[in-house]
Amino acid sequence: MILSGALGAAALAVAAPTPFRLADKSTSAIPVDVELVIAVDVSYSMDPEEQALQREGYIMALTSREFLRALREGANAKIAVTYFEWAGQTDQKIVMPWRLIDGPEAADAVAAEIARAPYRRASRTSISGALRFAKPLFDNSGYRGLRRVIDVSGDGANNNGPLVVPTRDDVLASGITINGLPIMLKRPNIASIDIENLDIYYEDCVIGGPGAFVIPIREREKFIEATRTKLVLEIAGRQPERRVIPASAEAPRVSCTIGEKMWQDRWGGRGLDFQ
Repeated sequence: MILSGALGAAALAVAAPTPFRLADKSTSAIPVDVELVIAVDVSYSMDPEEQALQREGYIMALTSREFLRALREGANAKIAVTYFEWAGQTDQKIVMPWRLIDGPEAADAVAAEIARAPYRRASRTSISGALRFAKPLFDNSGYRGLRRVIDVSGDGANNNGPLVVPTRDDVLASGITINGLPIMLKRPNIASIDIENLDIYYEDCVIGGPGAFVIPIREREKFIEATRTKLVLEIAGRQPERRVIPASAEAPRVSCTIGEKMWQDRWGGRGLDFQ
């Protein structure tokens, strides 16, 4: 499912809640509504302004009135969240380990912890590497979520590491939902390996699971609003009420190996290490 256009109050119209799925069943785990892994792109294609907007979007969203209202309305009125940065297939860094958010003070503390982390950039774009890294983070989170969600934001297609579709399918088989925040602020040009229709690529090749959705960002001034909308919907266990397009379609509208092919065409096969 895709959300596009204005992201005002109408964007918060929602469909029926997605089915709950139990995660960690250990007796010591703290019950929460959602275990949320936020995975953010820090590849070199993300310029410093985009990186700042991306981080600011999550910081502002986590402390917004809309987010806190959704938090209070949950069955447990609390969520668990962790935040990591990713680039190439072996480049993932946890900026903030698992934290509990159960009200404004905790939300402020989480936002401050994310804000304190230094910025960094790294080479290549491996969505598959990010998904592989994210999946086991739920195993020993210390929380028992009714839902488990990986929130992936990025500005390019997978061009490094394992192919994204089988990696995505492995994650979905564990009962985890993947949502997407494709960043589409720059127009592709001959000097880049960006793609047109990154939102469609995310829909058909990246996201999946109960209630999965994509919210594309096409304007810088909409960055914070889109991120807030996405988090609110994730916490509420709902999705945008917009035109429906089957996620993970059997016949993708864009090649799910387009990033690998573009890298190969540009560099003549050098550095092609996807499996």
